[in-house]
Amino acid sequence: MATNPLKFIQQVRSEVAKVHWPNRREVMVTTAMVFVMAALTSVFFFLVDLVIRLGLTTILGLSS
Repeated sequence: MATNPLKFIQQVRSEVAKVHWPNRREVMVTTAMVFVMAALTSVFFFLVDLVIRLGLTTILGLSS
């Protein structure tokens, strides 16, 4: 089904008008939340890696 390019542009503008654009505060808060969650995730996986490494070295007797 072919759509008229002018009608398509009108539909795009209509849909863009429905979008909730975040304000500066919302952007800053969500950006900070992303950085905090990334930091917490990296610390969690560091600790899990540390525990697994210590467990394996203990089990395999590779510690000197």
